[in-house]
Amino acid sequence: MIRPFLLLAAAGLLCACAQQPLRGTGDLGVVVERATGSLQLIESSGMSSLARIEGLGDLSHASVVFSRDQRFAYVFGRDGGLTKVDLLRQRIDKRVIQGGNSIGGAISQDGRLIAVGNYEPGGVKVFDAQTLEQIADIPATPLADGSRNSRVVGVTDVPGQRFIYSLFDTGETWLLDFSQSRTPQISRFENIGNQPYDALLTPEGRYYIAGLFGEDGMAKIDLWHPEKGVERILDGYGRGQQKLPVYKMPHLEGWTVAGNQTFVPAIGQHRVLVMDSENWQQTGAIDVAGQPIFVMARPDARQIWVNFAHPDNGKIQVIDSETHDIIATLEPGPAVLHMEFTARGDQLWLSVRDGGEIQVWDPYTLKLLKRLSAESPSGIFFSSRAHETGL
Repeated sequence: MIRPFLLLAAAGLLCACAQQPLRGTGDLGVVVERATGSLQLIESSGMSSLARIEGLGDLSHASVVFSRDQRFAYVFGRDGGLTKVDLLRQRIDKRVIQGGNSIGGAISQDGRLIAVGNYEPGGVKVFDAQTLEQIADIPATPLADGSRNSRVVGVTDVPGQRFIYSLFDTGETWLLDFSQSRTPQISRFENIGNQPYDALLTPEGRYYIAGLFGEDGMAKIDLWHPEKGVERILDGYGRGQQKLPVYKMPHLEGWTVAGNQTFVPAIGQHRVLVMDSENWQQTGAIDVAGQPIFVMARPDARQIWVNFAHPDNGKIQVIDSETHDIIATLEPGPAVLHMEFTARGDQLWLSVRDGGEIQVWDPYTLKLLKRLSAESPSGIFFSSRAHETGL
């Protein structure tokens, strides 16, 4: 009677050894490899690459959010693909083509809903996070000539089981409230400004601020008091400044709220603008090496890191958030597309697209720690984003 038991125990041990070792997901992340439609799975504890996951379609403008347990990554592809990736099994779990041209998305406060913003067909579709079953389709405002619906930008999750986004072509912001049911209540804010192109949510989730491409200024909505409507801020910030050709649109998710200051990229200018985070008035402007794309604070807010559009995209500049002095100009390599801090700020990961590599830097000593090969890397996203509103 003992021998069969021993055989079963031995078989169980062999099976366990053949499986991947148990591990957590808190230090995992993904790098978008845009040219090959793949993700590289990375981990920050050992600064290493774990796997490459292929078959995700067109990732030329891909973004990623994470499930609240940090096991799954949801990838929004430019081809309209919504892909759920299992970070532990290192494979695609589910994939649907939900539109023709997607431009990002968000996961709800409770982690049960995924909202996708679309250029084509123009609108937002909402899916069950577990099954990717579509539960809502909210078309955007049609253009005056009836040719198509407005393109959607800046889709963001906000507290209270809500999503907010803007309509590029019709100058609106829409707020979807899913707190009562899976049929949302919709609030529309019209005439917010010309061509809202992306948006930022302040860290506590109170203010949604849309940048305007068609004019100098920004549109702010207080989500504690949405009945107050839209307030214009930074009106005419470029007045008297020569606006240069825009080679790449700034990404406003990278705007930085650092204590009582907010640092934002100036469109078509070689400047980072500084605002007071309480009254939203401009308090300064910092001259930088090129047109800023991402303007990101180290998690302790002591430094601001900036990367740039072509032809200055081989540079990174580091700004002292207190004095506004540029304390370092780094040249990691050709075409630095994205930056991502680890949650506690001990590492900064950079994607160097034309160098075919990811770099890991110590943002305190400004020393390069590690290089990892990658296929045309762009966005870098760590699973710690799962517990941040608006990312």
